[in-house]
Amino acid sequence: MPYLSHFFRGVVVVGLWGLAVALPLQAQPDLPPEAPSALAQFDTDLSTASIDLATLRHGGPSKDGIPSIDEPSFVSIAAARNWIAPTEPVIAIEHNGTVKAYPLQILTYHEIVNDTIGGTPVAVTFCPLCYSAIAFERTLEGEPTTFGVSGLLRNSDLVMYDRRTETLWQQFTGEAIVGDRTGDELAVVPSQLISFQQFANNYPDGQVLSRDTGYDRPYGRNPYAGYDDITKSPFAYDGPTDDRLPPKAKVVAVSLDGTYKAYPHRTTQKKRVLHDTIATRPIVVFHAPGAVSALDARQIQRSKAVGSTGVFDRRVDGRTLRFRYLDNGRFEDTSTGSVWTITGTAVKGPLKGTELTRLSHGDYFAFAWFAFRPDTRLYAPAAGS
Repeated sequence: MPYLSHFFRGVVVVGLWGLAVALPLQAQPDLPPEAPSALAQFDTDLSTASIDLATLRHGGPSKDGIPSIDEPSFVSIAAARNWIAPTEPVIAIEHNGTVKAYPLQILTYHEIVNDTIGGTPVAVTFCPLCYSAIAFERTLEGEPTTFGVSGLLRNSDLVMYDRRTETLWQQFTGEAIVGDRTGDELAVVPSQLISFQQFANNYPDGQVLSRDTGYDRPYGRNPYAGYDDITKSPFAYDGPTDDRLPPKAKVVAVSLDGTYKAYPHRTTQKKRVLHDTIATRPIVVFHAPGAVSALDARQIQRSKAVGSTGVFDRRVDGRTLRFRYLDNGRFEDTSTGSVWTITGTAVKGPLKGTELTRLSHGDYFAFAWFAFRPDTRLYAPAAGS
């Protein structure tokens, strides 16, 4: 897997998609002794940080050893069907009238795609070690920049760097943690992790990130085979522990008005619909079948089924809706009988064409969410429900 490595005699030998690359790591006198020497690769103010530098780990690859995609190209849904299976997961983004899908079979090898969507420069990111798919605006002080993979990890999560100031940024939170921009936070661009078929059904005119990336990678083959196993420990994680869930149990995590709440997949997969209230806002969590994990079987399309989720404000025109699952990957509100998709769009009934307000959420390994959001409340079904 990309982050596996072996250390000996001051040299790291990186296991990068079957390639061994020896990288000398010499101690730098201007770095604190507890800091990874790989920090010396970055031309930024390393004395300015919001974290303890000792919490950074060198994951194996050097700076840009996992290459970001900086000049992405796109193909139609029809063309993408030649190489992506219907159940494979994609990061779906609908922004300013533009809709794009970023297949995880590509993101697992690159982790960052620097793109422009609906006129907005964005960085679409995926950390396989945390199963965190998050998109950010990539503009600093009014000017777009690109982001790269630093090769460093913190709490097993991808640490990015911007190529304008070489500041280090935490992917999970979008916060600048080391360097000139420390304390800044990137704006999140709403996204959703769904299957390719669900993307095609909901956005028939959408564009799909092409495999023509400029790199020779075995896209469709999972370099982290077996990693999505609830019984196994996270890689390079020595952060805080939380006994509420196994570390690699998945959760639907929601951030809303300063409140954090997590919904275990074991509950959402069973219930399919959860109604809740966060910070006085009535929400609904959908969990539909149709998508597989990107980190299970060697061939992604043969991986175990994990489904797709969506989190929405359930108020429409002053009415608070309740929903039920229809056993066909769709949902029905009990007030009007309208039928809704996993993307929160009504496709049948009196409310046809209405879109629920999407809420910021993600599907993550529990250890990562709890590490960065320790004050998270964990959803528990009411007794007898």
